[in-house]
Amino acid sequence: MAASATPSSTAGAVERIVIENVAIATVDATDTEYASGHIVVAGNRIESIGAGGAPEGLENVVRRVDGTGHLATPGLVNTHHHFYQWITRGLATDHNLFNWLVALYPTWARIDEQMTYAAAQGSLGMMARGGVTTAMDHHYVFPKGSGDLSGSIIRAASEMGVRFTLARGSMDRSEKDGGLPPDFAVETLEGALAATEETVKKHHDASFDAMTQVAVAPCSPFSVSTELMKQGAELARRLGVRLHTHGSETVEEEKFCHELFGMGPTDYFESTGWLGEDVWMAHCVHMNDSDIAAFARTGTGVAHCPSSNARLAAGIARVPDMLKAGVPVGLGVDGTASNESGELHTELRNALLINRLGAHREAALNARQALRLGTYGGAQVLGRATQIGSLEAGKLADLVLWKIDGIGHASIADPVTAIVFGAAAPVTLSLVNGEPVVENGRLLHADEDAIARSTREEARRLARIAAGS
Repeated sequence: MAASATPSSTAGAVERIVIENVAIATVDATDTEYASGHIVVAGNRIESIGAGGAPEGLENVVRRVDGTGHLATPGLVNTHHHFYQWITRGLATDHNLFNWLVALYPTWARIDEQMTYAAAQGSLGMMARGGVTTAMDHHYVFPKGSGDLSGSIIRAASEMGVRFTLARGSMDRSEKDGGLPPDFAVETLEGALAATEETVKKHHDASFDAMTQVAVAPCSPFSVSTELMKQGAELARRLGVRLHTHGSETVEEEKFCHELFGMGPTDYFESTGWLGEDVWMAHCVHMNDSDIAAFARTGTGVAHCPSSNARLAAGIARVPDMLKAGVPVGLGVDGTASNESGELHTELRNALLINRLGAHREAALNARQALRLGTYGGAQVLGRATQIGSLEAGKLADLVLWKIDGIGHASIADPVTAIVFGAAAPVTLSLVNGEPVVENGRLLHADEDAIARSTREEARRLARIAAGS
């Protein structure tokens, strides 16, 4: 990729980046594509996009990018993750969800602020290198005396330069109440609600070009009381933020809900105020026709996590049926203790392949549907579809240039097929809010080697603490 810089032509005017000679998949409402086109970025917005070269006479062009051999797409949007798990990768590798949680909760209950910061750097860095421009973290483990965990995660995202949603999680159902987490790893109902409200008021930005947003996110039906679910929903709506939790992930969860609440997960969620256009659920593997219809009717979104679902033997989510019904669906990495690669661009391929093992077989998903899940679909479930998720004039300049003229992709004629069906494509340039965050596969705002060292050290420190507890 060739690039050149020219001095500003107009003092104080908005700076422009011009990308030309690039294949473009806009992922707009009609899936507009250009075999060779241009994108003009002005400040933090996409100013123009189209076929052929950029308009003549543009002022204050500070950089021109020759996109020959590249595909431009919207930046990827991750809709479900647990950053702290970066320092517990490779453990409990042959467990289903409940046994995996029982095995790992005693270790997770020992995390502290230094650990969450390092783990967030690792998680964010890996995603950003792979084309993620908007990340989210569902953090729900707050051991007593562990420090400012939410602040450390938000700080890591700000330093990395990615757009970010913190889903401020909570748990108040511990082992003594029939839940899975250790007693000292949960909060009280009042404490969780107060800390969540404080986090929203301190960090949530509701503006169009917000870099940090906060959602209310009690962990799951089997680690949260009904009262926390109900009051959490009321809190989110009073504060005007979104709601997130885990839902219908395993057959064990279905059984748990029937035994404890006398109903399945979806009916339970509806009874607690947890269906609606401002809600998205992670996983949603075990959904019947009635469940899918309820999600479609209420506009409730889904974070599809194909690799994690396979790693924990949870099953295959009915994504084609959800999409046909009109359910908003995005992609999620999930925590890297259940998806050790920590990359979202590999989930494009895995979503397509795993769903083809289901009832719809080869008709389940195609390459462009998979790309839409990872971009516009993710923007929908995060409530930001008017701002990000597609390449359109007026939207925020979050975009990625994928190199597709190398050995891994050059013989695949269709660019979208190349990045979805082919090997993980290298990222030559990633812009977030109009600012470069990755160039030639390397992070621009973080030292990758330093992150590797700190995450290794924190993983070892956590293991020592857990072993001595």
